[in-house]
Amino acid sequence: MSDQFVSRLREKAVIVTGAGSGIGRATAIAFARAGAHVLGVGRRADALQDTAARHPGIAVLAADITAAGVPQAVIEAATGRWGRLDVLINNAGATAVMPLADTDAQRVNDLLALNVTAPSLLARAALPHLRAVRGTIVNVSSTYGHRPLPGAAHYAASKAALEQLTRSWALELAAEGIRVNALAPGPTESQALAAAGLPDTMVENIKQDEIARIPLGRRGDPEEVAAWIVHLADPGATWITGQVLTVDGGLELV
Repeated sequence: MSDQFVSRLREKAVIVTGAGSGIGRATAIAFARAGAHVLGVGRRADALQDTAARHPGIAVLAADITAAGVPQAVIEAATGRWGRLDVLINNAGATAVMPLADTDAQRVNDLLALNVTAPSLLARAALPHLRAVRGTIVNVSSTYGHRPLPGAAHYAASKAALEQLTRSWALELAAEGIRVNALAPGPTESQALAAAGLPDTMVENIKQDEIARIPLGRRGDPEEVAAWIVHLADPGATWITGQVLTVDGGLELV
């Protein structure tokens, strides 16, 4: 990472949701290494403390962003600490294996609450602060936000919704100098599959199937994805908005 790149992010205030593991943890660390002040948000206090231990520039807040009033509280925690907010990374999300025959209203509602509603409310609460500094939002989608995923259609649909929010917000906020982009990672090493409640044998089978279909022959590393999230949020990327950047080892090509 060049000194120029670091200097553009130095002293910027960044919120990263889902910072307790995987892409979120890697993103929080990448921003902190670039000189930013980072608030990592997640449900598990112990996992967040592990993230904070990786860099002194990371503060953490254990919270359920789907709970009433929490999105506003998250924004206030960052602005109260640093007096500003420059970047919002909507990374927190969940995967749900749910074939149509097994579709359950509560599971659908819970999935949309985390993957669609919470990012929307965080963005709304962040808006006055982003306006003040001509800041940026990066939403973390998935390669399955724009390709079908049999057996997990509602997950794919939630990410498709996030991508359309990205494009619409980008147009809505462009006149105010606020950039909105999305990063769509392919299968990446994380705890997402295990967190979905799948047994270890099924998780391993899914991983091997994904590896077989990815042209570059492997799943991604969280650090590889995090690097591109930071690039999209970089103040130097002044003419990029409304884009969905896919980082998936070529999976989108097949």
